[in-house]
Amino acid sequence: MSGHHRFLRGFGMPLVCAALVAVTSVASAAASAADLKPGLKIAFVPKQINNPYEVTADNGGMDAIKEFGGDGKVVGPSDAGASSQVSYINTLITQRQNAIVIAANDANALVPYLKRAMAQGVKVVTFDSDTAPAGRQLFVNQANAESIGRGQIQLLSKLIGGEGEFAILSATPNATNQNTWIKWMQEELKKPEYAKMKLVKIAYGNDDDQKSFVETQGLLQAYPNLKGIVAPTSVGIAAAARYLSTSPKKGQVMLTGLGTPNQMRAFIKNGTVKAFQLWDPGQLGYLAAYAAANLASGTITGKEGESFDAGKLGKRTIGKDGEIILGPPTTFDTSNIDNFNF
Repeated sequence: MSGHHRFLRGFGMPLVCAALVAVTSVASAAASAADLKPGLKIAFVPKQINNPYEVTADNGGMDAIKEFGGDGKVVGPSDAGASSQVSYINTLITQRQNAIVIAANDANALVPYLKRAMAQGVKVVTFDSDTAPAGRQLFVNQANAESIGRGQIQLLSKLIGGEGEFAILSATPNATNQNTWIKWMQEELKKPEYAKMKLVKIAYGNDDDQKSFVETQGLLQAYPNLKGIVAPTSVGIAAAARYLSTSPKKGQVMLTGLGTPNQMRAFIKNGTVKAFQLWDPGQLGYLAAYAAANLASGTITGKEGESFDAGKLGKRTIGKDGEIILGPPTTFDTSNIDNFNF
């Protein structure tokens, strides 16, 4: 996240106050962590065990479990098939885990097994990828569509100085998440501060590397005054970056969107891309672990409006249908990209 450095300008009193504030916040954090039962057994079940994104998310969960003194483990399949997670769920029920935190490979196939887990007193939290609501008590979601869409326009505006023509390079014309994000981008654009920015085209690369590459080329030819491209798809942003990296427009057309640090690192380092966004999967796993621990400790039951303490992520509130949102996406740039591996 962006580093907010607070420099202490004065000495004497401000330092004493700062010290007192630090002590009280530590004490209150300790009090809320003390509400959690000690030694909770919490198992994370990723979509597949060796996917770098999933590993980062699970590691975040294990860090949280260490913080509150639980007993955490990660078990799961090596392939992301719908039925591959079932045997792991059944084993975890037998082992009497207090909670299962799962990134579901299928919205419906796992529901009967997770229902059985809940019937036996095991708390179930989905994260990153949900089941139907009947299969779990809570769903920890990366970011809501509105904060993603609006955030993309806010970042682009910074990059192009608040004025000029820009295009969107999406996935397929019917991709639900892409279209929802684009709707929120268009909503954000209505604000007066973006009066000098103009969306000239929505292009579709169909989440295909080669087609996205060709679409980028087409945009630069069709719009010689183009100042920016937003690609809210990891395939699209990487393909567009590859095209721009050898184009005379490198450094003139600002490319941003949603991508992973590992695919975008080279393009950040060579100046093709200044900044892009995505949620931090480590924080997602961390939040899911705290949600599971609070459920298992009885401090929350999963009802809308309940809130709980999530360690370094602060107080969190449960929304509609048991959904908890991590928050706005993280912006990656030269200052922080090397801290991430997924």
